[in-house]
Amino acid sequence: MNLRALDLNLLVALDALLRERHVSRAAERVGLSQPAMSNALGRLRRLFGDELLVRTAGGMQPTPRALELVAPLEALLRQVERLMQPQGAFDAERSDRRFALRLSDLLALLLLPALQTAVERRAPRASLDIVHLPPAATVDALERGEVDAAVSMGLEHGGAIRSRVLLRDRMVCVLRRGHPAAGESLTLERFLALRHLKVSQSPSDRRFADDVLAPLKQERTVALNVPSWLVAGPVLAASDLVAVMPARLAEALAAGSLVVRELPLAAAAFDWRLYWHRRDDASPPNVWLRGRLAEVAGSIG
Repeated sequence: MNLRALDLNLLVALDALLRERHVSRAAERVGLSQPAMSNALGRLRRLFGDELLVRTAGGMQPTPRALELVAPLEALLRQVERLMQPQGAFDAERSDRRFALRLSDLLALLLLPALQTAVERRAPRASLDIVHLPPAATVDALERGEVDAAVSMGLEHGGAIRSRVLLRDRMVCVLRRGHPAAGESLTLERFLALRHLKVSQSPSDRRFADDVLAPLKQERTVALNVPSWLVAGPVLAASDLVAVMPARLAEALAAGSLVVRELPLAAAAFDWRLYWHRRDDASPPNVWLRGRLAEVAGSIG
């Protein structure tokens, strides 16, 4: 491919098309007319030798080739945006920058409402892309510039990744208010006798329960294994299961129907940390984003 003949605006159009999966909405997203976006889609199809988006009964759907392009295209456009960013202060009021931030469902529940409010108020034209990645993939995404920042815990990384404490937390046991064990102090024996809800994709769940029990040659009775924290509250409120979870999440989910008990396990305290790549140490947009995250975390206490 002759890169000199490549129109970068086509890649911007492709990004909008893959996000919206609708020609008119993609056109509106980037400020083009509908015919101009249709023309851009035709040029993209010829450029990639692929239909990219095909019309179905359920609307336009991306082809396998189009799906392969999503992540590298996002990373490329972020790199171009970073390259073209003028030196000096970040003008939040006028910026239409799209920030990519790694948050788990748990952290999104805790941080995202206040963060979105802060972004809307201070940078009304900016937008957030929230992605949920496992630990190793999070570090890779930071190194490749696919995300601007990440909030997680205990990431193993090299010297290119910076971090700071964002929130302090601890693990607790949560159960419904009318649970037979709700009125008792939680000894290890009682804890092990209970039936547990486990969140399979949560490293905190494993690290502060199963990994602590393993040297004691003990294990929990896991009655329900789920992939997301967002179902934990309703399930606990409607059953006799218990769950080990961060205290800050427990506070958000409790709403009067759940009670919190201290764990009969050691090493239950930990930090949620903010991670970024060192190339962005002094990047005005990244500094701005990190500042908003710190403010939000500070408001939580």
